[in-house]
Amino acid sequence: MEQKLKTDGLGLSNRNAINKEDRISDLPEALLLHILSSLPTEKAIATSVLSKRWRSLWKMMPKLKFDYKFHPLADMDAHVFSENVYRSLSLHKAPVLESLHLTFEGRTDCMDVGIWIATAFTRRVRKLVLVSVYHEEQIVILPSVLFSYNDTLEILKLKYAIDLEFPPRVCLKSLRKLYLYEVQFKDEESVSNFLCGCPSLEDLVVHRYSNADVENFTIVVPSLQRLTIKDLNQEGGNGDGGYVINAPALKYLDINGFKELEFFSIEEAPELVEAKISDVSDIANENILVSLTSAKRLSLHLSPLEIDGLNGKIFDQLVYLELRTHETEWWNLLSIMLDSSPKLQILKLTDVSNFTSQLRFLFVSAAPLFGTLLIYIYINSIVLSYI
Repeated sequence: MEQKLKTDGLGLSNRNAINKEDRISDLPEALLLHILSSLPTEKAIATSVLSKRWRSLWKMMPKLKFDYKFHPLADMDAHVFSENVYRSLSLHKAPVLESLHLTFEGRTDCMDVGIWIATAFTRRVRKLVLVSVYHEEQIVILPSVLFSYNDTLEILKLKYAIDLEFPPRVCLKSLRKLYLYEVQFKDEESVSNFLCGCPSLEDLVVHRYSNADVENFTIVVPSLQRLTIKDLNQEGGNGDGGYVINAPALKYLDINGFKELEFFSIEEAPELVEAKISDVSDIANENILVSLTSAKRLSLHLSPLEIDGLNGKIFDQLVYLELRTHETEWWNLLSIMLDSSPKLQILKLTDVSNFTSQLRFLFVSAAPLFGTLLIYIYINSIVLSYI
């Protein structure tokens, strides 16, 4: 009898465990969709086998993210990944597709990529990320016809093995943020046509190798407020080509790695608030400092030997100045900036190597200019930062 009770008790315990409430499934659908959206879509689809409620839940996810690395057979046949993506997009039922992130190989058929983009545009996608991974130097040519008109896309990120060729007829009416990482433009007209077709663009990030595709990279965007350009060519541009920036509404500018270029021109930016200029040297024709006179905050890391002066220009809004002092000639640039910045409040000198010797150089070099420095004795604070 005792043995029977034990058996019955264990059986009851097991039944209670089986019938125990599924707390995760009872969460609000909005929360479940948020959780699923944080997973790769392939993983989210796998949850459809859990229960009846989960069977179609992934189809309402506002964000989809596909990565070829989650498809074992994709290494042997790129069409396997393409078919899976297309099938998933066809089954997706959310009223609005907030984000679509696709990571694929450069050998992927451009027609497949075109179908993905067209489907996303039909679903009124707001953010589109395309990452094309190099495969035996193969590169995807993005179908430009798909960008002839779109009024929902707000954020576009393009990375790596992607070739861009744009005719004059481009219109991404609502695009606010554009990120271009090591993609290639066929010609200078494609750069111009693409950017001109983004009338609402506010934030542009460009990482590229100078002269890898076009020699002259021209940015003319009246609505642009934030611009970041990083030139990845450590050896410089061999004195050919350069950059032209025409963005009258620009408020933030970050330039990094411009070396051995033929020119670097920035049109006046009267609304500029902050600028960071790093690792810039050996540019034959440039107007860097003159174009930054409206800034309130400046961080400069460039060779002062190439600074000829400001031609009477004054930094009448500048309150914060940061200079890198790793080169012995940095004092020349400092002198120019102090002479031209009547409202300067904070001066930060950062050194990456011989801080002690550079600091000694600061006071020794100050002696001949002591009278001039007395003019700036009202500066609130001087920050010497050792990295």
